[in-house]
Amino acid sequence: MTVTVIRDAAMVVAWDSATKSHAYMPDADVAFEGGALTFVGRAYAGPADTVIDGKGMMVMPGLVNIHSHPSSEPLNKGLIDEIGSPGFYNSSLYEYLPIFRADAEAVPHCVRVALSELLLSGVTTLADLSMAHPGWLDLLAESGMRVCIAPMFRSARWFTKNGHLVEYAWDEAAGEKAMAEALTLIDRAEQHPSGRLFGMVVPAQIDTCTEGLLRESFAESRARGLSWQIHAAQSVSEFHEITRRHGHTPIGWLDHLGLLSDRSIIGHGIFLDDHPSTRWHTDTDLARLAETGTTVAHCPTVFARRGITLRDFGRYLRDGVNMGVGTDTYPHNMLDEMRLVAYLARTQAGNPRTMDSTDLFNAATIGGSRALGREDIGRLAVGARADLVLVDLAHPMMRPTHDPVRNLIYAAGDRAIRAVYIDGLPVVQDGKVLTMDYPAAAAALHEAQARIKQDVPNRDWGHRTAEAISPLTFRTL
Repeated sequence: MTVTVIRDAAMVVAWDSATKSHAYMPDADVAFEGGALTFVGRAYAGPADTVIDGKGMMVMPGLVNIHSHPSSEPLNKGLIDEIGSPGFYNSSLYEYLPIFRADAEAVPHCVRVALSELLLSGVTTLADLSMAHPGWLDLLAESGMRVCIAPMFRSARWFTKNGHLVEYAWDEAAGEKAMAEALTLIDRAEQHPSGRLFGMVVPAQIDTCTEGLLRESFAESRARGLSWQIHAAQSVSEFHEITRRHGHTPIGWLDHLGLLSDRSIIGHGIFLDDHPSTRWHTDTDLARLAETGTTVAHCPTVFARRGITLRDFGRYLRDGVNMGVGTDTYPHNMLDEMRLVAYLARTQAGNPRTMDSTDLFNAATIGGSRALGREDIGRLAVGARADLVLVDLAHPMMRPTHDPVRNLIYAAGDRAIRAVYIDGLPVVQDGKVLTMDYPAAAAALHEAQARIKQDVPNRDWGHRTAEAISPLTFRTL
């Protein structure tokens, strides 16, 4: 094995084991060997087979994204930016998700586009919540990324015949079969020769799963030592459906079933019992999340497009909820998502001090690693995986450099990312993805979207065209 040293970095975002927090370390070195960090500090004096000049660079831990849908969302670019169903409180889930979906030919292009964008924005670990598809594991391994595969399964699919009523087509046996297949796929992932794949148990949505499937999937996750994630409290329609069925809020129902824990992740977790859009007779949901150690995967962009937001990130943190960040939709840019987390939290709270950059960076690193049960990612510490990002502090958008992490989040974004390493191997260099052909995948996806748009009238309850559902910004002459 060879030793690589990043020498004389202008700044390292190092892990302080004494305080269990990130800290700035100017003028420092970082060394790694065999995919793991062997030195983080000053004046490295050990062996060095490869030396990287760190002058003018910030070395930081790779970002941990705990909620994403790479196999489908990139296809929707330009289609669903400004549409939400009025009959479903502006959610796009029930009317538009089933009709704008990638076919088998488009899925690999979707994945390559999404993962390329994520790598370019500094993500080194990703939770991929997808329906199982052919070649999935090898495709993820091709990227060089560390991926938690999260094959979704459910007992029912939702649909609408009129744009204001959600209906459910139930097939409990199919849900049980899909869960068994998902668990087998997770076993295969954890045995994959890349060594970078691991798994998570994911019943897809709280309203599409039977109580039995929820309980069984959670028991399997506990027996296997895996995290468990579910979409819940993600729409007003879902909130009303769960309270109608069970007399509990979505969070209350999960708690009633004993499914909240320090390895449970709630995808979105917006509509609690005290949210103004879903005010319930209780006021306990936030405390339930905190007391059980449950994580909320916060993905603001997809909801902000429809005038919906969590209220608010800082409040959840102060009440003791572990927060992670995800990119539910395009663009798959983690730094853009982080910036929006901060801006929406402050506007919703009416208080710029509801959260700060420390909270934000923690959520995108150690908050995510805690949710995934990993202490070897999201931090630069000896023994952790060599998943790191090099940021060009001399980039014009990083200057003046009073606070480099703040500059990266609020000003420069991915434009200042020079290189990304995962397990000590380069996957991004000079702003280009080394493991996948991003431009070719984007071009193929462009062709796929044109093909899939043609079939939209056959999938839509009103037989509308894609252009009727999502009109162009300007009329065409």
